[in-house]
Amino acid sequence: MSIAEKSKLKFEMVTEHYQVKAHPQSNRLYHIELSTESLMKFFEAVKKENYSVQHLEYTPYARHIIASHLLDQVGEEFGALLRSIVHDRESGGFTLGLNGVTENTDDYVIFSTAVSHLVGIPNFDAMTGKYYARFSVKDTDNSDSYLRQAYRLFTLHTDGTFVDEPTDWLLMMKMVEQNARGGESRLLHLDDWNELDKYASHPLANHKFTYKAPSSKNVGQEVERLTFFNYHNKPGICYIDQFVYPETIEQSKYLSDLSNSMENDENVIELELPVGDLVVVNNIFWLHGRAAFEKDPNLYRELLRQRGRFNENNL
Repeated sequence: MSIAEKSKLKFEMVTEHYQVKAHPQSNRLYHIELSTESLMKFFEAVKKENYSVQHLEYTPYARHIIASHLLDQVGEEFGALLRSIVHDRESGGFTLGLNGVTENTDDYVIFSTAVSHLVGIPNFDAMTGKYYARFSVKDTDNSDSYLRQAYRLFTLHTDGTFVDEPTDWLLMMKMVEQNARGGESRLLHLDDWNELDKYASHPLANHKFTYKAPSSKNVGQEVERLTFFNYHNKPGICYIDQFVYPETIEQSKYLSDLSNSMENDENVIELELPVGDLVVVNNIFWLHGRAAFEKDPNLYRELLRQRGRFNENNL
């Protein structure tokens, strides 16, 4: 049994309100199932207090209140469990769904907000001007990044590379999907990357590269980032191929080779995520991307994204 497999045992559990088990596609990720009764009671409590999506957007403390409503239904220890998983280097991620209790996308925003505020504090998302982003992938697209381009590989990367603030974790939730074949979420845990040592020990691993965002991100600043850094005495990574501006051929070759190595690693997971499910990963040692979709003129997928920092008061 590997170290990663052994680590699953410390969080696997069954309670009256939820079950935590190893994810069927990964010995790193967990899958958490909440009871139907707990989910229904959560949404009833939210509805009773008239917590709409607009209320959450306008009133930051309301986001913490609905997180407390989720804890009321599943137990106070649930928040600590989620944080323990995301902080755990041997795991650092989980999937969680609504089990068909609702198909209302406003409910998806509300539920994901409750989960995210148990993990940490979402950053302001300049692309949408909110604490979260909803974006679609369709057959045609004229955007200035790979995010919405359906028929090409969205290469492995970490979020928050071009902003000067911590981006410790990432939440993605599938809101709507129609006529979609392919397009799986691709994930790679840093410690599973076979050539990690080669690139983390390279002289350019400690070079500060310049990152600039395209206009659609609504971020005008430039930031300098180390590709690899020390995180609790193990490597952390900050990287995206689209927005990094190397200054030499040598630097460009290093970044290109690094990206190709990750993309072709045998340990990349192509995650199956049903509509109404979300995935949360530690953004410091998990990389993520998206496989290409198969061509379809009626393709449509909508995703929700939240990303942010850990709350020091909950560590």
